Amino acid sequence: MKRWTLLGADSKPYRSPSPGTLGGHRRSRVYGKLDCPAALRALARGGYVAQRVFFLDQTIAQAAGYRPCARCLPEAYAHWKAGQNHRRAVPALDACLTRLGGTGSGSVTASAAKPQRM
Repeated sequence: MKRWTLLGADSKPYRSPSPGTLGGHRRSRVYGKLDCPAALRALARGGYVAQRVFFLDQTIAQAAGYRPCARCLPEAYAHWKAGQNHRRAVPALDACLTRLGGTGSGSVTASAAKPQRM
């Protein structure tokens, strides 16, 4: 029986009786379809092969810390990108509130939310 080596949610390789449906790049932590034009171009250049990994599905790829390819998975990428913007905004808001005298960590007080008059 043929077996394929895939990455699991823990980013460790395992042997699978079924082939992966997605390919990824270990360094850039991006995954996409096996026929993705961007990946095929990179494979044709030859530098991509050593860093190539495979996943059974998107859930496992994301659990392993990989993001969707913007070229071949535009909807999944847009959803991932929106989540990344939210994750960046919360620490930035906390830092801003702390500088203004608020408590940060998501607890907005009325005094911290009001602009200060000089």
